[in-house]
Amino acid sequence: MPRPRAHPSDPVEIPGPWQHRHVAANGARFHVAEAGPPHGPLVLLLHGFPEFWWTWRDQLPALAAAGYRAVAMDLRGYGGSDKTPNGYDPVTLAQDVAGVVKTVGGRPAVLVGHGWGGYVAWATAAQHPREVAALAAVSAPHPLAMLRSWRPGSGPTLAALRHVLAMQLPMLPERRLADPDSGCLRDHLRAWSATGFPDDDTVATYQAAISQWPASHCALEYHRWLFRSRLRADGRRFGQAMRPPLPQPVCCVSGALDHALPRAAVERSRRQVAGAFTLRTMPGVGHFPHEEDPSAFTALLLDWLAGVVAGEL
Repeated sequence: MPRPRAHPSDPVEIPGPWQHRHVAANGARFHVAEAGPPHGPLVLLLHGFPEFWWTWRDQLPALAAAGYRAVAMDLRGYGGSDKTPNGYDPVTLAQDVAGVVKTVGGRPAVLVGHGWGGYVAWATAAQHPREVAALAAVSAPHPLAMLRSWRPGSGPTLAALRHVLAMQLPMLPERRLADPDSGCLRDHLRAWSATGFPDDDTVATYQAAISQWPASHCALEYHRWLFRSRLRADGRRFGQAMRPPLPQPVCCVSGALDHALPRAAVERSRRQVAGAFTLRTMPGVGHFPHEEDPSAFTALLLDWLAGVVAGEL
């Protein structure tokens, strides 16, 4: 399908076979793009860093054509959603997602999250199980499995650690991310992909959205909480809340060439799931399988969703 690009005056509400609106949840306003029959099974799509809802541009119409009500939201601080001064911890972010599920209707929802969106999806499934029927985590191991992979002697992935540590500096990283001339966003996406993704037009679309200040600052607050909370009480409380295995069906999808993702963490995620667990590795792609090979990813997702809806998983 043709891939529309953001207009300079409207870098978020990109036209296409979907509708845009804003919904209120958890004391904030969130932008969503939705497609499909209003009474179809709800699939809520959560983007990762440093993207926004548009990362799901190929999946939205495909899910709608298959009879699902597909909704892609901008997470707190991104795109057209509120850019609040705080609230970038996973407890608040999970409340955001659960609130959006309730507001748009169709609960419980199947959550599909990539990267940071996957991290938030895991947290939502654990802390708000009545709102989550199933979870597809794309390039996103269970939060506890990811943290364990960073322990001394556990073989952490240097690229992922370097990425998180670089975000701890004050103000400089967000200013570089927001500056199109720095090449920061382009370099990050291309370094973590394995297929030449993204092309220049795609870079320009993501850059236009993240350059809306303070979007880049808000995006990096996710990383800062992850690092700084390890020594704080809120981080310990979150870890405790994530310990019980999830009862929902879970599908973990990763790219075979994703060098930023600890393979052991993906495989270890199985221990955190009491429901049906599906592990899929896509050949020839890196950290962005749904964009690097959208046809193969969408076929995989639809096949898994059919099993979830039919109650086979």
